[in-house]
Amino acid sequence: MIRLGLFDYGAGNLHSLRKGLEAGGARVTVTSDWQEALGQDGLVLPGVGSFGSAVRGLGGERERVRDALEEGLPCLGICLGMQLLFPASEEAPGNGIGFLPGEVRRLRARIVPQMGWNDVEGGADPILRGVGDFPAYYANSFICEVDEVEASAVIATSRYDDDEFAAGVRKGRTLGFQFHPEKSSSAGLRILANFVEEVAG
Repeated sequence: MIRLGLFDYGAGNLHSLRKGLEAGGARVTVTSDWQEALGQDGLVLPGVGSFGSAVRGLGGERERVRDALEEGLPCLGICLGMQLLFPASEEAPGNGIGFLPGEVRRLRARIVPQMGWNDVEGGADPILRGVGDFPAYYANSFICEVDEVEASAVIATSRYDDDEFAAGVRKGRTLGFQFHPEKSSSAGLRILANFVEEVAG
């Protein structure tokens, strides 16, 4: 059985994400210890808390985590977890993992945060197999802008007001989604199952 390390920044409820990954066939260990998290078959960075709290959760292990991703450890970042893959955020000072080049900025919209369902335009990436375009659940005030040098990393997009942004990214075996798959009905659960299957492959 595939073993996933679900990192706990110390904020929020990880129950639904854990259940979604387990439904996809994984054995999930919730941990705040990076050695334990990076010792699994794959790493999951959840979407709870703020960028500042997540940076504190890195606890000086930023380079170690980035090295593991560069060496091919499968990783799934969700909402805040996706933002943590970037170098920095407008939300709070501190350095993210810096695995993807770009910036995390505030949504340019009349009402922030974005709370609720929004359409996702997917592409041909294997992680989206079986879902196509679909509605997903969002809870975010900030989004990721990928540098042009890595523009091909964007695998799905959404629009909120007039602001179009990356709903999903991939670099190697590292994936990120701005929405919450664990709260996005059957399409989201299929994405989690696809991730487990990819780790197994």
